[in-house]
Amino acid sequence: MEIHNSSKKVITLRPFKLTDADDMLSFAGDDQVTRNLRWKTLTSKDEALTFIKDVCIPHPWRRSICIDDRSIGFISVFQGSGEDRCRADVGYGLAVKYWGQGIVTQAMKIAVPQVFKDLPEIVRLQAHTDVENKASQRVLEKVGFEREGLLRKYTIRKGSLRDLVIYSFLSTDLPSIKRTISL
Repeated sequence: MEIHNSSKKVITLRPFKLTDADDMLSFAGDDQVTRNLRWKTLTSKDEALTFIKDVCIPHPWRRSICIDDRSIGFISVFQGSGEDRCRADVGYGLAVKYWGQGIVTQAMKIAVPQVFKDLPEIVRLQAHTDVENKASQRVLEKVGFEREGLLRKYTIRKGSLRDLVIYSFLSTDLPSIKRTISL
């Protein structure tokens, strides 16, 4: 699926390819992008290539956000298991030069219905964002995620104890998707 944003760029999502190593290094090698991620900042093309090969390609639902088939960011979904298989965490990142252009919002609008289609046991997508990351909070709200609350002293990121805001999007928030959960 593709979508055009206001600056007429065609935004697509696709699985990562080994040829994305240079592009991945351009965003995953930037501390501004990785500061709110669990990832360490990549430092070389070899690290990017290994990350794509060992983490991105085998991942059940990690997509490259692309413009003109060039990777500029990612969206990842982590489904729970066992009794938590009905929910999944979603996260994303984007190269700094594309911030503020509505690209992640459009990419998430593509991703959310696709996730519910591809992973039929999921009825709840949730996102945790740093309390200070107002841009990410706006993205989630524009996509239709509901703010559920503040998680105080919830995690340690890059050596600092952080407060997070939790958001959710339910499969029932997409009127055309019906869900049946096996209990």
